[in-house]
Amino acid sequence: MEGEDELVHEERLSPNFDERTLAVSMVVLHYTEMKPVGTALDRMTDPAAKVSAHYCITEEGGVIRLVPEDKRAWHAGASFWRGIPDVNSASIGIELDHPGHAPENGGYRGFAEAQIDALIPLLARIVKRYDIPRANVVGHSCVAPMRKVDPGELSPGERLARHKLCLPRPQCLAAGNPFHNDGSFFLALERFGYDITDQAKAVEAFERRWRPERITGIPDGEIAAILWQLLLDRDQGRTR
Repeated sequence: MEGEDELVHEERLSPNFDERTLAVSMVVLHYTEMKPVGTALDRMTDPAAKVSAHYCITEEGGVIRLVPEDKRAWHAGASFWRGIPDVNSASIGIELDHPGHAPENGGYRGFAEAQIDALIPLLARIVKRYDIPRANVVGHSCVAPMRKVDPGELSPGERLARHKLCLPRPQCLAAGNPFHNDGSFFLALERFGYDITDQAKAVEAFERRWRPERITGIPDGEIAAILWQLLLDRDQGRTR
């Protein structure tokens, strides 16, 4: 753990990785949806499971390294972001110990403060080390909208945004729907980065990240205005 002892509390190395074919340009946040955390760690270190992540952060704030950052962890599965179909090769994967939406684990709830306190400096170092654009710090649902909903509506995105570690929700919105029709909306959504193969799921993923209080899967004027502003900020050089 050379140079990282102050942030990484434990190594539990997984055999589930291979070599990268792309430079690191994004971070993908997940929740484990397994309790207790040892169950998730056992799975991510089981060769038969063929799944892993670079880090897992417990609810108590413990940071566990599973795969070195220079290796390709198997966390994103079939996924796509901003033209990249091999998200695993281009990303660092961070699993947050959390019950997820599973009723058998107690149901969905907010993320622990200690956990986010540990995530912030780790993420800050990763973002700085690889010069990762804020738009490329995403949830699993962003890169795999047809399959995943994590880290969900209560993800710590706005808190991370206050530390300039991901994009904040736009506040200055266009009046009315800036797109002429749904077709132009979906072209813009794809341009921003989403896989729009399943349009309803793509909209749900966008809402889960940018309007978590109301998820419908149907484009409307508010989410169109949010998307418009996100693209405008990027095109005018305020974000990447």
